Amino acid sequence: MFFVKELTHEIVLEPIHFGPKLRSTIVRLVKEQVEGLALANYGFVINVIEVPEDKVKSGIIEYDTGNVVFNVKYSALLLRPFTNEVMDATVSQCNPLGFFAFVGPLRIFVSKHSMPEDMFNGFEGEKEAWISDDKEVEIVRGCPVRLKIKGSTVEEGNISAIGTIKDNYLGLIGEP
Repeated sequence: MFFVKELTHEIVLEPIHFGPKLRSTIVRLVKEQVEGLALANYGFVINVIEVPEDKVKSGIIEYDTGNVVFNVKYSALLLRPFTNEVMDATVSQCNPLGFFAFVGPLRIFVSKHSMPEDMFNGFEGEKEAWISDDKEVEIVRGCPVRLKIKGSTVEEGNISAIGTIKDNYLGLIGEP
């Protein structure tokens, strides 16, 4: 799910950056350092929406280096998967164990055990596709699927999830 949250980030600036463009430098560095990060408690930072001017605190000087540390509050658009959340994803890879799909930066694996029973033995290696017994459903790279999140894990700098299409109204929703 996408949501907006106010977060804090610490920026260390060298004295060369002090001057009339200090504020724009701080905003640029916050965006460069934070966008795309996976924060354990919050999810993926998709975009830094705003860095309010009154939320940039006065810096603290590091006496041994001359650098200044700024604590900056900013609002960001976050993506965090929740258990039992239904999402539309794009298939990126099919293999004999299941398939991988992406929702933005979130990588989701759907095991063959989490597919409908008519697809359990339906992997075709030549096409790299999961095909139902009646040949009506064909999940290949690039096709959109609707899936349900069963769980997620947070690793260093990455969040991944396990999903299922073994439920009503889940599965293939279009052509690649």
